[in-house]
Amino acid sequence: PMMERPMTDRVERYDAIVIGAGVIGAAVGFELSKKGYKTLNVDKLSAAGHGSTGASCAIIRVHYSTLDGCALAYESYHYWKDWATYLGLDDGTPLARFVECGCMIYQTEQNQHLETVRARARELSVPFDVWNPDEVERRLPIATAEKYGPVKLPDDPDFSETVEGERLGAVFFPTAGYINDPQLSAQNLQRAAQARGATFRFNQSVTDILQEGGRVAGIVLADGSRIESKVVINVAGPHSMKINALAGVDSGMNINTRALKVEVAHVPPPAGYDYEHDAFVVSDSDIGCYSRPEMGNHILIGSEDPECDERVFVDPDQWDDSFTEQWKTQVYRQAQRYPDLPVSSPLKGVVSMYDVSDDWLPIYDHSSLPGFYMACGSSGNQFKNAPVAGKLMAELVEYCEAGHDHDKNPLQFRLDHIDFVLNTAKVSRLRSINSESSFSVLG
Repeated sequence: PMMERPMTDRVERYDAIVIGAGVIGAAVGFELSKKGYKTLNVDKLSAAGHGSTGASCAIIRVHYSTLDGCALAYESYHYWKDWATYLGLDDGTPLARFVECGCMIYQTEQNQHLETVRARARELSVPFDVWNPDEVERRLPIATAEKYGPVKLPDDPDFSETVEGERLGAVFFPTAGYINDPQLSAQNLQRAAQARGATFRFNQSVTDILQEGGRVAGIVLADGSRIESKVVINVAGPHSMKINALAGVDSGMNINTRALKVEVAHVPPPAGYDYEHDAFVVSDSDIGCYSRPEMGNHILIGSEDPECDERVFVDPDQWDDSFTEQWKTQVYRQAQRYPDLPVSSPLKGVVSMYDVSDDWLPIYDHSSLPGFYMACGSSGNQFKNAPVAGKLMAELVEYCEAGHDHDKNPLQFRLDHIDFVLNTAKVSRLRSINSESSFSVLG
């Protein structure tokens, strides 16, 4: 006789499914679970923060050329500053640490000598100091304030030439720094979410987005299992473009995202200098690099994507994660600024992917498919905004699921720590490309 199906073969159901468990995906799960949602985070990797988050330089900065960018970043600073209180964990979990060393940005023609950035900071009462070239060299004695720009490749015959008679000043933001362990920060958010009843599932790839009655109905995993939910949020990092395509929502977007290969160098500082304790985050558009101190007295060096550098967009499921000439290019450029930098060190660092939108600013939005949301295009410059992005997405889900037309009447998102209301149309998939963007990792 035919065997009856066992009663244990029940369909899994959640109030919300979050695809991705990086720092932003975990924050979305945390914020929704705080609102009482039964949430599931699904990630194809083996632990929270193992993708772009773990490869992030995890810089916490508060300067942007756009008012909205500056507001979100300064708001986020307050969460990192009091990370333990935000998480609400009291179980002895080791917490990621915010190293508040400050951030110095060289004043260059490329950034209009930071006139807009300073104006934005003044509008939001973000503290900063202006340093002349002598002060720059006093505060960072291994550096020269000479001007090298515009940015060149190392094989350019003028690569080592400075611009005679020109030296660079800088602006220093004290309320900035970096997170010592970005992967741990995502795992902290996971623990905080689980303490509120959230579920996380790893080593699971999403192969389809279920739809029923004109709205999202859940997901299908690679093992064939179906998980039902009327809310699905795409926070899949470099895979976000593929998830949007599975849901069929990509064609209706003005702004799309792609996966970009990124290399970060990890090198020792000039001999005798305690870079870990005496230096700070540096943004240097004159040489096309940003850098920060790293544990064990090292320097992390990333590219600010100058025009002369090739951008390598990749298929996130089939790409070459080996170092290229770009690693050496970044180290040689940093040696323009730090003349005693050891440049012959072995290839150490990180090769990863960024999830990059057309204007390098994030998309925090719903979609043309009711119940399907996205927090994407965020890699490279949104790590710092993870707590606020989590709150924004949780409020957006509530707003849309209550029947509001977000495209016609966008959510007005009030920030908790500073006097600012974000019109979320600025982070819409339907926005026009933002001409105020740097079109680089600086956002």
